[in-house]
Amino acid sequence: MPQKPFVSAQEVAERAGVSRSAVSRTFTPGASVSPETRRRVVEAAEALGYHVNHLARGLMRNESGIVCLIVSEMSTPYRANLIRGMTQQLQNAGKVAMLINTDRSDGSVDLALRQAIRYRADASIILSGMPDRSITQLCLKNGQRLVLINRDDDQQGPLRINLDDAEAAGRVVTAFVRAGCRRLAFANSQAGTPSLMAREHGFVAAAKAAGLPVLVERHGPTNYESGRVLAQRLLTLVERPDAVFCATDLLACGFMDAARHQFRVSIPDQLCVAGFDDIEQAAWSSYDLTTFAQPVDRIAREAVAWLVNERQEPVDRSVRFRPDLIWRSSVRGG
Repeated sequence: MPQKPFVSAQEVAERAGVSRSAVSRTFTPGASVSPETRRRVVEAAEALGYHVNHLARGLMRNESGIVCLIVSEMSTPYRANLIRGMTQQLQNAGKVAMLINTDRSDGSVDLALRQAIRYRADASIILSGMPDRSITQLCLKNGQRLVLINRDDDQQGPLRINLDDAEAAGRVVTAFVRAGCRRLAFANSQAGTPSLMAREHGFVAAAKAAGLPVLVERHGPTNYESGRVLAQRLLTLVERPDAVFCATDLLACGFMDAARHQFRVSIPDQLCVAGFDDIEQAAWSSYDLTTFAQPVDRIAREAVAWLVNERQEPVDRSVRFRPDLIWRSSVRGG
């Protein structure tokens, strides 16, 4: 059977015995309408199943209310948590989230973003460092407001939200030294995103300042299996590290499982391990991982508040958060 078309404002007006403009004023916040007229319009709307066409209304004001979330690795626990926080804040602000997956390297990402632009998306939030910089250029070129999270793009106009990754890495070195560790290693993926590389560089610099050598090993995507491979590489060395800082918790989980089950290494007695992100799994008793918590809710609130409240010409703005160190038992002395 054919679907029933959307109920129009004119149908509501006819049922309520008021003008079309009275219906519009009733559903416009702050507009002037008498209590009696409002009552009649609301009753008619409820009886007919009428809903305001916010898309059409927004387009008349040159605003659609659509915000693109441009995401890579959305299946990872941290990214899923960030998407949850962003979508909740956007819903609270009366916005509609449009999700674009950037895991593929072909033209599908560019095509999806151009389609979103054709739907007159007001803004985009890029939730990771992986998508190519041309994506940010395309957003800005089409007049979108733009939020960049954990990226180092140098375009003019967007809000940039980053963590102090290098400073956090320095705190890990201090924790390892106080635990009596002297052979340090950094386990990273090959993604090469700004946040991952900042953690690596900060860790190496802090270790050298403490007079300690550092082994750096990189492998594959930023996932659990890469953590297992990194453990196999580092723990088969003649001089094994006695402390490893993994660039993310997901790498750390794979690393710890391989260390314990393949190499029978005791954590933290023989090996201290730290991660980054404070994903749900980090607190599981099988890992009890010392890590850094990304302030996901604060990041989401800052991004959406800027998109909603900033109405003048876009200006460069940068926000940097200091992640909290979450002490657990994977580092001695925690």
